[in-house]
Amino acid sequence: MPAETTGFKGFDFERPVLDLEQQIRELEEMAKTNGVGTISDEIKSLQARCEELKHEVYENLTPWQRVQMARHPRRPYTLDYVARVFTDFVELHGDRHFAEDKAVVGGLAYLAGDPVMVIGHQKGRTVQESMARNFGMPHPEGYRKALRLMNLAARFEMPIITFIDTAGAYPGIGAEERGQATAIAENLREMAALPVPILCVVIGEGGSGGALALGVGDRLLMLENAWYSVISPEGCASILYRDPAKAPEAAQALKLTASDLTGLGIVDETVAEPMGGAHRDVDAVSASLREAFQRHLGPLRALPVDKLLELRYEKYRSIGHFEDGQKKQLKPVRRRKRIKT
Repeated sequence: MPAETTGFKGFDFERPVLDLEQQIRELEEMAKTNGVGTISDEIKSLQARCEELKHEVYENLTPWQRVQMARHPRRPYTLDYVARVFTDFVELHGDRHFAEDKAVVGGLAYLAGDPVMVIGHQKGRTVQESMARNFGMPHPEGYRKALRLMNLAARFEMPIITFIDTAGAYPGIGAEERGQATAIAENLREMAALPVPILCVVIGEGGSGGALALGVGDRLLMLENAWYSVISPEGCASILYRDPAKAPEAAQALKLTASDLTGLGIVDETVAEPMGGAHRDVDAVSASLREAFQRHLGPLRALPVDKLLELRYEKYRSIGHFEDGQKKQLKPVRRRKRIKT
C-alpha cells in the first residue's frame, strides 16, 4: 500500500524483528544470485526464529506500544478499508454551510450488495496530503458534513458505518469561532436518536470528543492495536504528571486499549490484527471487518426502530455503572422530548 515512510526504521521495541526480517531478505537475494545451496537451511532457521520473536514482541505489547502502533506511518486509514470492504463507493462533499473538510470523508457504498453510508476520519500519507487533511483533525465543517450524511442515510433507511481515527478535533481559533464544540455536541445528540443501525469501529487513534463525534452507535468495534480515550497519553501526562515524557505511564492508567475497553463493556468486539500490525496485511484486516459488519448488521436490521433506539439508549446509560464488580442494572429513565424550533 502506498506510504511515505522514508527514514522510518520502525519503533524501538520492534527493531529486533525488523532487523531479522532484513537479514532474511538479504539472504534470499543472495540465494537468487548465487544459487540456494546451504543458504536455504540458514534462511529456514532464521524464519523460524523470526516467527518466535514476533510472538514474543507483538503478543506482549504495553498500552504505550499499542498507541505507537496506532500511529504507525504505514497503518491503513479509512479510505484503505473502504476500497477493500465496500463496493461502488461514491464520496460526497461539503457541509452546505462553510467548506469541505478533507479530514472527514463519507459517501454511499454497498456492503455485500446492501446500501450503506460510510463516514470516517482520514489522515494523509505524504506531507502535502497530511496538511490538506489537517492530519486527520476535523474542523466543525467535517462534523457537520458527517451529520448531513447521517441524516441522508436516515432518510433513505440505510445503516451507517463510521471509521474512527483521529488524535482529536482541531483546536484552532478559527475552528472554535465556527462552533467546534457545538458541532461535536450536535453529532452526539443526533446519533443517539437516528432511526437506523449504526456501527462504529476504531481503526487507529480515538482521541476525545473528536473521536466520539463519530462514535455513538449500536455497536462499537475496535482494532487490536488501536486506542480510544478521553485524552491522549501525552495530554494526560502533561496535566496529571506535569511531564509529557510520562506518556507511557499515562497510557497504562487510562485503560485505552481494545482489551481494556472490551473488559469494561465499552467496546463490543475487538478485531484481531496480523502479527506486527494491520499494515502487514490490510486485505486480511479488511476481510475481518467486512465479516464483523455483516454479522452485527443482520440482527440490528431486524429490530423495530423503537427497540433499536431503546437498546442504544440503554447501552450508553449503563456505561460506568458498577456494583460489587458487576454492572449495575439501571432503572428506565424518562427521556425528554426534543423541542422543535
